[in-house]
Amino acid sequence: MRRLLVLIGLFVLVVAGCGGSGKSAYTAGPTATCLGQKGFTSVTMNPSKIGFIAAFAVHGGLRADAPGGGNTVVIAFAADAGGAAATEQAYTRHAPKNLRPHIRDVMSSQGNAVIVWTVTPSSTLQSDTLGCLKR
Repeated sequence: MRRLLVLIGLFVLVVAGCGGSGKSAYTAGPTATCLGQKGFTSVTMNPSKIGFIAAFAVHGGLRADAPGGGNTVVIAFAADAGGAAATEQAYTRHAPKNLRPHIRDVMSSQGNAVIVWTVTPSSTLQSDTLGCLKR
């Protein structure tokens, strides 16, 4: 199992790192600060708390609890949009079987950022999160 996780991590790194200068890429640090200002709690970029895929993202990853509780978001920041597509594939491939047909309900991307929720977010949560994506 551990060997599989290492191989998956290396795959995500290689694919996410191909191409892209990173100049226009969203990053974890400024995005995390904005989410905190929007009322998200437990905002962390600690690799041991954000999940395997986000922990290996080129421009970092973060996890935050939505205001009011009941939902958590993980954002993985790939090198570019191509890396984001590969990251989405990784999340889809490793989602529980019963979630795979509905993954688009909880996962979206913008530019190099892949956003994954525990439950389908409200339009306000989704809008606040997209508005917090920072370079």
